[in-house]
Amino acid sequence: MSERKNKHYLNLYIKLINLIKIISFMGELILVPEYKKIEGPVIFLAGPIQGSEDWQKEGVEYVLKNSKFNVASPRRDYLPGKFVYDEQVDWETHYLNEAAKNGCIIFWLAKESKHQCDRAYAQTTRFEIAEWTTHHQYDNSINIVVGIEQGFTGAKYIRKRLINDCPDIPLFNNLEDACECAIFLTQSSQDLGVQ
Repeated sequence: MSERKNKHYLNLYIKLINLIKIISFMGELILVPEYKKIEGPVIFLAGPIQGSEDWQKEGVEYVLKNSKFNVASPRRDYLPGKFVYDEQVDWETHYLNEAAKNGCIIFWLAKESKHQCDRAYAQTTRFEIAEWTTHHQYDNSINIVVGIEQGFTGAKYIRKRLINDCPDIPLFNNLEDACECAIFLTQSSQDLGVQ
């Protein structure tokens, strides 16, 4: 075979390998308690679980359908008496940190659908949004998107504080727009090599 043909086949081979890499890289769904070795960015779906509708399902479907990014969703169904608090919190902390380093954190403040008298609604989410917006104030390379559903209690205060304290964090009224913005911010960070 001539050297010219060898180069031609080598170039075809390299193009094929690159095409396979592009096709094979699809986002994965990561659920509690799994720790996966993943490639690429993570979009974390932060927000109420207890007392809310399963909004995470819609968020997961939207992100996986419209991007190649991984999605970490903390919602999990537990059998009675099988919830392991430390496992849940450690998993959430791990993937929140992964999304902060390479991806985006979506806070979707879904309205309460089922009241629980023994627990303040969205108590963990309210702490996490304060924690992560504070991180963002000191490191604005952390991508955060916030969406607030009509009817979420305390929305007026949260909106005002975010607008005053973190005006560069995008705010939305619907989950689809919040997911679309998270995809855009994550892709922009990848394109710029920020994360």
